Amino acid sequence: MNDLPPLTPLASFAALLTPEGRALLDEVRATDPARELAVATRLRREHPADLVSAALGQARLRQRAAAKFGATDAELMFFTPNGVEQSTRTTVAAHRAERLRALGVGSVADLCSGIGGDAIALARAGIRVLAVDRDPLTVAVARANADALGLADLIEVREADVTEVDVAGYEAVFVDPGRRGGRGRIFDPEAYSPPLSWAVGTASKAPLAALKIAPGIPHEAVPAEAEAEWISDGGDVKEAVLWFGTEPGLVRATLLPGPREVRGRGLPDPAVRPVGRYLYEPDGAVIRAHLVAEVAEELDGGLVDETIAYITTDQARPTPYAAGYEITDQLPFSVKKLKALLRERGVGVLTVKKRGSAVEPEELRRKVLPKSQGSKSATVFLTRVAGAPTMLLGHPLTA
Repeated sequence: MNDLPPLTPLASFAALLTPEGRALLDEVRATDPARELAVATRLRREHPADLVSAALGQARLRQRAAAKFGATDAELMFFTPNGVEQSTRTTVAAHRAERLRALGVGSVADLCSGIGGDAIALARAGIRVLAVDRDPLTVAVARANADALGLADLIEVREADVTEVDVAGYEAVFVDPGRRGGRGRIFDPEAYSPPLSWAVGTASKAPLAALKIAPGIPHEAVPAEAEAEWISDGGDVKEAVLWFGTEPGLVRATLLPGPREVRGRGLPDPAVRPVGRYLYEPDGAVIRAHLVAEVAEELDGGLVDETIAYITTDQARPTPYAAGYEITDQLPFSVKKLKALLRERGVGVLTVKKRGSAVEPEELRRKVLPKSQGSKSATVFLTRVAGAPTMLLGHPLTA
């Protein structure tokens, strides 16, 4: 048995779907990574080495995937390393699927579907899905996932080049181009696979379409006929989506859970003001969508600097679109002065935030906080105020 050539990745995955493979997956489900070698050695006495390796690898991927898909689904699903890395978080996929459902969409061609994360969310919203990917292993995994979650009747998985698929019979198109290459993340939209220009052309021909793109896309690269939506989940920016057939030219920031949204109204940049008693840090989706002005208007606030997305106010105004802090001290940037102030206040736990500063938070924390100094906590903002390097000390507002 050991003299046999190793199985291909596709053959190894197929072996996991056999009764023996599924039983092995159940056995290694909760394997502690520290004990993996010992477990593998024991199991290889009774099972093919390739199958044992595939099962243990799948167990590791399921553990990693729980953060995106939830533990319940992750224990049933199958993954590839790229699939875990590149899949849409379930909460974000569910938001997009619900929006398509609300728009009356009953069928979607999901192009570059990967292991099927978005297809699953669409099917759970009651939408019929054609999931297309060109990689044989990825297609096999997506098909297994549709079956594992009881959604095979709503999801057709097809191995094909997405540029050659006829989507004319579908009410909407969703495209998630590949944004990673051999050297990591790809930032040039025309280097996506397929290129953004192809995806836009395809979307423009559909009654409704959504294109998932990197949240760092320049605003000038957004087509005039598209609506642009930036999405965050729990405060972390996850993606941007170009919508076609909805509200051309609209820019929105969507915050999950909720959802809560800020819609662009073309407001001018907020005025710069002296630092008041309160400081607000807009959600990342708000910043990426260039909608800080809309949030500043709601807060009746201004900017601490014309180039910095920190909003200052004289009154506390609760908002879901920004994290609020009460500012107790403002001082020019000085490690020595900050260290003395923290010692005076008995601060032993320091959160460092920065915008417009080259200082590394960990390095600053190491310089200003002895190992044991006090039990109080504080937040310091390293930023610019009216162009000058400044430190703002405060603490988060309680809800």
